[in-house]
Amino acid sequence: MNDRFIVTDYRTDCYHCRKNADQHIVAGPNRADVACTSCGATRVFVPLMEEVDEEGAFKKAGRWPVWSLTAEAACRHCGFLGPHDLTVSCRTIMVQCQHCRFTHLYRFDLEYLAADPSGKEPAGTIDSHSGTCP
Repeated sequence: MNDRFIVTDYRTDCYHCRKNADQHIVAGPNRADVACTSCGATRVFVPLMEEVDEEGAFKKAGRWPVWSLTAEAACRHCGFLGPHDLTVSCRTIMVQCQHCRFTHLYRFDLEYLAADPSGKEPAGTIDSHSGTCP
C-alpha cells in the first residue's frame, strides 16, 4: 500500500508569511506535514492514535479556523479506495475513511522554516506557535 495515503493542497493565507498560497498537505502512517508553497514554513504532526471513530469522538470546536477537506485515499483498515475526510487544525490533523470511519489522529510536533531564497534568513526550527496558535 502507498506510504503516503493523502496528498492534497489547500489554498489559504499562510500562518507565517500571511500570503495567499497553496498549503501542501501530506499524511502518511508515520507523519503528516502542512507546508506553505510560498515561504516553505512547515508544520510536522506525529501519529497520536488510530481507531474506528465513534460518532464525533475526535471532533472538538476550537477558536482557530479549521480546514475541512475531502481527499481520495486508500483506507489502511478496510482497503476502500475513495473519499476520506481530512480535518486540519493548528494542533491536530484527522484523516477519516468515509466508508468504515477508521481514523488517523495526528498531533502537532514541530515547526520549521525553509531557507530564504535570498539567503538573508537561515532555515530554522520555531519553538512554538506563539502568536499563530494558542
